[in-house]
Order: sequence, then C-alpha cells, then structure tokens
Amino acid sequence: MESEEKPAARLSTARSRELGEELRRVRHRARLSSGFLADALGWSLGKLSKLETGTRGTSPWEIGTLLGRCGADKATRDRILAIASEVDLGNFLRRHDPWPDTLTSLSLHEHAARTLTTYEPLVIPSLAQTEDYAFALTRDRGATEARMARQETLRRPGGPETVIYIHEAALRVVVGDSKVMRDQMLRLTLMCGWAQISLRIVPMSAASHTALRHSATLLTFTAPVKSLAYAETEAATVFHDDPTAVQAYEDKMSQLESLVLTPAQSRDVFARWADAYDRDHRSAPDGKRGDA
Repeated sequence: MESEEKPAARLSTARSRELGEELRRVRHRARLSSGFLADALGWSLGKLSKLETGTRGTSPWEIGTLLGRCGADKATRDRILAIASEVDLGNFLRRHDPWPDTLTSLSLHEHAARTLTTYEPLVIPSLAQTEDYAFALTRDRGATEARMARQETLRRPGGPETVIYIHEAALRVVVGDSKVMRDQMLRLTLMCGWAQISLRIVPMSAASHTALRHSATLLTFTAPVKSLAYAETEAATVFHDDPTAVQAYEDKMSQLESLVLTPAQSRDVFARWADAYDRDHRSAPDGKRGDA
C-alpha cells in the first residue's frame, strides 16, 4: 500500500469539497468501504479520506482509476473528471442537470452552513416555497420533489441560522392561483415563528438600490472554511468563494438589511396578504378556485 506522503496542510475550497463529495457518493453507490477501496487502489486510508473531504488533491488519472474501480458510468466519469480538471479560481459554474436543487455543491454546502442568507426580488425563495407554489412555478413534479427535499436543510436539528429577504413585489406576483398564494402566505406567516429563521420583507416603498436587482445567497461556515456565495440563472448556478466576489455579496446583504421591515412588521404583511388571497379565492367562481 502507498504510504501517506503527508503533504502540507491545505484549506479546502468549495470546488475541492464538491469533488470530494462526488467521489464519496460514487463509492457509496458502489457499496465499497473506504478501507476496501483504499486497499484496492494501493492508497493509504488517509489519502482517500482527505480526497473525499476536499483537503487534498490528486491527479485526474488517479481519479479516473478510482472511478473505474467503483464502476462509475460514463456520464458520471465525464462529469467528475471535468470537475477534477478545472483550474480552481474561486468561481465556478454548474449547469442544472436537470434542476438547480439537485446540484452537489448546493446540497453539500447548504447542509454544512453555519448561516444562510438569501434574497429573491420577484418570487418566493426556493427554501420557503410550498409544494403547490413550487409546482406552479416549475411545472415539473421532479423539480418540486427535489426542492421539498432540499428544504429539510432548514428544519433539521443544527440547521443553519437563516435569513430570507423577500421583496414585496414577490407577494403581489400571482403564481398558480389565489389558493396557492393564500397557502404560500400562510406558510410564510408560520415560518416567522420557526426557530433559527428570520423572514424579512423589502417593502415597495424602499429606496431604489442596485442591491435589489438580482437574487443571491450567501453561506458562512465554521472557521477556517471560507464563505460561499451563489446566484442562479436560467440554465446554471454560479458559485463564488473568491474573497473579492464574496465581499460583493456581503455588501449586498448589508444593504438589504438596511431596507427591510422588522420581523414583526414582515409577519403582519404576510398575514394581510394571506387574508387578501383568501378573499379572492372565496369570491372566485367555483370552477376557478383551483380546489382540485
């Protein structure tokens, strides 16, 4: 067996942790223990462990050997080898294949985060959507199920301290119908009482600012892991752990905090919108209520 060469300690990056998690999942799918796989490859157990946690690197050739030993299919091999061959510049893009909610880097880092701060200008943020709202937005049952599973990150014991900024415009944009919106507003009202979660509204009366334009999420972790920011586009999500890029997201969140209503005020607004959508739903003709 290869002895552990004890390379200099290295701080993991978002990309190296993603690569390690992809390799760990491949090993688990192959039902191989870390000890068995390390022996089969002629590696030390420490080398494999550090590779799977993102605290050391290795060559694409060795990663290809690992993937072959685990019986990974061609699509998996191609995806992981592409990650392994990237130059780590502190910014990377991941295409939605098929949905953003199933991205390895997203689930891995949201689960590990100490704090999570997110903002959406025109829709309810993914982590606060009801199932009906998510389906009305995506029109895809698989995407909806993936989003609901992702929300368990917030509910589990030890989940991140979470701040969700929602522009008031998102409360006015009807997704689905008045029943879907009523239930979504009720969900937001209830979430205001959840531990470790703060929902805050950016009111329509807030002063115009560039921070309001784009959606964004910022994650922080226990030291020494660096903060991570990401933004979702139509086809891909862009991740940043470069300090300069992350600072721009931190500045954005600070600006949003200066514009939002208090938690109590935000809860009252959600409750008022729930009442308004409930009246709309009750007054709609029977065939248009969407009760089915």
